[in-house]
Amino acid sequence: MTDTRKVSAYFAKPIAWVAVVLFASCILVVSAQAQQGEAQAPKVVISAAYSKEITRETTFVGRGEASAQTDLVARVTGTVTKIVVEDGVAVEEGDLIFEIEPDSYVATVAAEQASLERTKANLKLAEIELDRKQELLNRDVIAESELDIALANAAVAKADVGAAEAALQKAKLDLERTEIRAPFSGRIGKSAVSLGALVGPSTGALATLVRQSPMYVTFSLSEPQLLRVVEQLDTGMQELLANDETPNVFVVLPGGETLDEAGEIVFIDNRIDPTTGTIAVRAVFENTRQLILDGSFVSVVIEALEPTLSILVPQNAVQRDQRGDFVLVVTDRQLVEQRYVVLGPQIETDVIVADGLRDGESVVVEGLQRVRPGVEVNAVLAGTTEGN
Repeated sequence: MTDTRKVSAYFAKPIAWVAVVLFASCILVVSAQAQQGEAQAPKVVISAAYSKEITRETTFVGRGEASAQTDLVARVTGTVTKIVVEDGVAVEEGDLIFEIEPDSYVATVAAEQASLERTKANLKLAEIELDRKQELLNRDVIAESELDIALANAAVAKADVGAAEAALQKAKLDLERTEIRAPFSGRIGKSAVSLGALVGPSTGALATLVRQSPMYVTFSLSEPQLLRVVEQLDTGMQELLANDETPNVFVVLPGGETLDEAGEIVFIDNRIDPTTGTIAVRAVFENTRQLILDGSFVSVVIEALEPTLSILVPQNAVQRDQRGDFVLVVTDRQLVEQRYVVLGPQIETDVIVADGLRDGESVVVEGLQRVRPGVEVNAVLAGTTEGN
């Protein structure tokens, strides 16, 4: 009996050790499988593609161009006696800018006026003489040739009156031209002359006047760009110029400020410039704040006529390879699918997907480097607590 117990105890120890080893092995296998499962399902952050009405827009570099600009020149000769306005100030139509010494022109007007009165008096005498000759001829007192002479004298006197009237009109016009006034409202530039300067028709510009409201903005598009604008704005060439259907045009100033007033396209050239390969386009702005200056460079933003429903995804969801742009889509089965897409313009931090995605599909925005197409993932929606 004692020997039997000893034998049983002897065999019981190896069996216990085998059980322990088997249990430990099972734990290791389960742990390894769990780790392998976690490796096969990496955690990624996803965001849903969404649809939104977007007003498409395109941006170009433009240049401010005055709707009216003129050089103020002297049309008569004389000394500058007045410079009424300071350089760079705004003036209204009809404001006096320069005055040329008028004294000699006043005297000329007086002389021509006197000459006109004299010729009128001579005409009156010639007409009286003509009437007298006509009466004498009717009574057969004089020859007909004397009447002819009287007729000729009256005609000459009448012509003299016409010439005197023209000379007086020219003298008055020259006197008016001693005052150089603004032909339209605008801003005067730097004066090129000083008081006392002798000026005349050959002097050149005394100053330049620029109309600042309205103001043109001119920009150039290549033929492909123009066609792309027409396509992106979903409009036609004629509609770009139609007053009732022209797209909104905005200006972004060099400092980044966008003017709150919209302009409209008023001119598209009818030919491509062969030297530059571009076509000229012009938009007009009221420029009420006069922030668009003649010759300044600005950004021109053209908006579409109507908003279009577009699909957007975060910009960081988009990757690119040799085939083009693509996103990683997470399917309902939590599997990653590579999807090539056609992109549109960027809208803040998102980008328009013109083709390749549907509204509501999930795209990977974080963890892109840990996944590849076909693998299963543990997807967490962006912005949730688990994703943070």
